[in-house]
Amino acid sequence: MYPVSLTELAGSFERFRIDEMIDGLIRFGSYPDIAGRPESQKTTLLDELTGDYLFRDVLRFENIRRPEIPVNLLRAIALQVGNEVSLRELSNLLKVAVDTVQRYIHLLEQSFVVFSLPSFSRNLRNEISRGKKIYFYDTGIRNSLLQNFSNPSNRTDIGPLWENFCLIERIKFNQASGRKVNMYFWRTYQQKEIDLLEESEGLLEAFEFKWSGKAKIRIPADFIRTYPETAHHLVTRENYQEFLIA
Repeated sequence: MYPVSLTELAGSFERFRIDEMIDGLIRFGSYPDIAGRPESQKTTLLDELTGDYLFRDVLRFENIRRPEIPVNLLRAIALQVGNEVSLRELSNLLKVAVDTVQRYIHLLEQSFVVFSLPSFSRNLRNEISRGKKIYFYDTGIRNSLLQNFSNPSNRTDIGPLWENFCLIERIKFNQASGRKVNMYFWRTYQQKEIDLLEESEGLLEAFEFKWSGKAKIRIPADFIRTYPETAHHLVTRENYQEFLIA
């Protein structure tokens, strides 16, 4: 059900070749019919895919009479990747009921267009316990919605885009490795946060995703005190293969 994974690519290409491909995968995604095409064809095919599949077949199948609403919803989600989603804010933006927003998000999740990451809360009083973030199964779809296929070095949104890319590849990694994990983000009301928490057999692992290899991992002190046994990882452009290729 997923686009091609880095693990699958590693079965056909040397690791250094994957490093050369990574910018293109972030920009155009990894649907098989798109990944091997020339750049000019990739943008055309992605635009056709978002138009023909997302905005016609899926929405018509569900008998949605106002397709502009989920289209605008997807674009709003694309702009908020990496941020906690407020259903009330989306409702106000789209001028529809919160229940309608929830229904469309559920439809898009069932169609493997987006997926949700819930918040983690166990001990701290100031942990956000009911929030969620929404990401795309394919970053090419996200970039097509925003009509932005710029190189990573020229993007102001490379942080959330890299986060989205790493999250879906981590999901594929866990599946390929046979790992059964629960996945969350963590945040406090003071805006201290961790991009990804994995919970498996009672143990936690924390992940921060930073495009720059010069970044330093910064786990909030509140989290360390509350969950002292947690392993911490920083995933960057330089070491991503260690965490994303099974």
